[in-house]
Amino acid sequence: MPRIINFSAGPSILPQTVFEQASQAVLNLNNSGLSILEISHRSSYFEPILHEAGQLVRDLLGLTDEFEVLFLSGGASTQFFMTVMNLLPEGQKAAYVDTGVWSSKAINEAKILGSIDVIASSKDANYNYIPKGYKIASDYAYLHLTSNNTIYGTQYQSFPESPIPIVCDMSSDIFSKPIEPHRFGLIYGGAQKNLGPAGVTLVIVRKDMLGKVNKTLPTMLRYETHIQNESMYNTPPVFPIYVSMLTLRWLRDLGGLTAMQKINERKAKYLYDVIDAIPFYLGHSVPEDRSRMNVTFNLEDNSLSKEFQAFCEEAGCDGLKGHKSVGGFRASIYNAMPEEGVKVLAEVMKEFALKHA
Repeated sequence: MPRIINFSAGPSILPQTVFEQASQAVLNLNNSGLSILEISHRSSYFEPILHEAGQLVRDLLGLTDEFEVLFLSGGASTQFFMTVMNLLPEGQKAAYVDTGVWSSKAINEAKILGSIDVIASSKDANYNYIPKGYKIASDYAYLHLTSNNTIYGTQYQSFPESPIPIVCDMSSDIFSKPIEPHRFGLIYGGAQKNLGPAGVTLVIVRKDMLGKVNKTLPTMLRYETHIQNESMYNTPPVFPIYVSMLTLRWLRDLGGLTAMQKINERKAKYLYDVIDAIPFYLGHSVPEDRSRMNVTFNLEDNSLSKEFQAFCEEAGCDGLKGHKSVGGFRASIYNAMPEEGVKVLAEVMKEFALKHA
């Protein structure tokens, strides 16, 4: 049976070589006679895996020794409140920009625990653009952003100049392009888009961001706990970390993030060219803020939506139904989506439009 082209928003496609290596490790990790699923996280089998994964993160992103790399549990949703608990001192405020569902959830969690200001929002246009031109006061503890908005198909093509550290949820576009690490105080993201399977959360924190909060926090919710214990205060998600390491190796061997960015730009262009050239399709996001990870669009004639979805599925393209907040369709084309898969969808879109011309 031919493999389905998976355009799901996540958990998402991973490189075929990673699937193959991970499946072998489930049976026998590095000829150890043990499965990756049964090894101790404190064994000589796992420690090199954790170390290599952390070093690959550093190498690919260009991190200096100022940063700590952590592999935690709880998803990005846990980081919505953990960042506030660890980074926002009493008597200070943090600034947030609202660009969609996930940033709104981060804002709601932050409001429970601290004092924040929402300094910009694109809610007025159903989040179809990234706000720009707002002022960022220097007395905020940090500025919180969501780099890519999976539901609405918008993405920061460049980050705002900020006099304060940026805390960024990069769950859906981390490792898709180079970044400037020095501009960030903390980066976090669930693995299940570009890094690995669901179950592990990557947190990158600059050391000077810590130690400013005086209140006592639960042990598990302190970044210092996990730094001191090298991400092994409790049993870490061993298998997701292993698969993440394999994915990071794949990225390195591909040529790193500069090479990945060029591939992602080409992939996105295949679909946006169709949307722009054929009035049959209507893109949700404004062109200058279009995501290279999640391409969102509607049909001019919504009555054809079910037929279009069936047409795509017949061609082997799955997972295209859009989120209820936007409707229509969403093609998630994360790092591991092959260019050929995107080309297939582009041709399917052309063929369907021609059929109903």
